[in-house]
Amino acid sequence: MAQFLFYVTVFSLLSVPVRGLFNVIGNDQYVTVTGRLVCDGQPASDVLVKLYEDGTVWDTKLDSTRTSFDGTFRVSGHYTKIFDMDPKINIYHSCNHYGLCDKKLRIDIPHYAVSAGDYSYDVDRNYDIGTLNLADQFSGETTDCIH
Repeated sequence: MAQFLFYVTVFSLLSVPVRGLFNVIGNDQYVTVTGRLVCDGQPASDVLVKLYEDGTVWDTKLDSTRTSFDGTFRVSGHYTKIFDMDPKINIYHSCNHYGLCDKKLRIDIPHYAVSAGDYSYDVDRNYDIGTLNLADQFSGETTDCIH
């Protein structure tokens, strides 16, 4: 047990300078995504929306929410990265779907929607996906049981 605690302590101490290095080298990047979801013309309330940084090996969740009674949502997050941030949202819904698992719709957010620098400077900037009818068929839409 003592050896395990030693390794955990050493790893923690070594990881602090590495994280600090990326904060010095990388840029703080911010993104906000808004929209409205409907199902056959009716507001799609309580639909899960997650914002991710699309990683090479794994994705990093930045924010998540559920749509309000009128189908609207807002997710926002920031990430410190050397290269441009690659944000995406995943929408998990059951509109006109009666399977055991939810449908999963992925929407890539364009690079121009990402702002860099001080968040307070660009706080009102957001990317609006508009109104999306979840009853439509979308290219690349899959099903997802674990989200």
